[in-house]
Amino acid sequence: MSTNQELKSDVLMEQMKQHLSSDAGKQLVKKINLVYQINIAPKKLGFNEVVYTVDLKKGEVTKGPYEGGKPDATFSFKDDDFVKGCNENQGKSECSTEIHS
Repeated sequence: MSTNQELKSDVLMEQMKQHLSSDAGKQLVKKINLVYQINIAPKKLGFNEVVYTVDLKKGEVTKGPYEGGKPDATFSFKDDDFVKGCNENQGKSECSTEIHS
């Protein structure tokens, strides 16, 4: 169901990717050690979703479904809801902290 459509969440996923390469991000990887698949829909869940894999075993964020078996958890969000949830938690270093805490 993945599409090439650009989402507001794309920027947040890029920030999450950068965070995971930092010292704080590496500590998060050691602590969590799980793989999440995040499906983000432009408007309606289940339609034209962009799929991301947040691999907190390897410290990677990639576009596309998890290819190493079954992810530990899968989350689905509308693009605006994902962005809103992350923006409401600006006091934390990354949106990923809110998702995994």
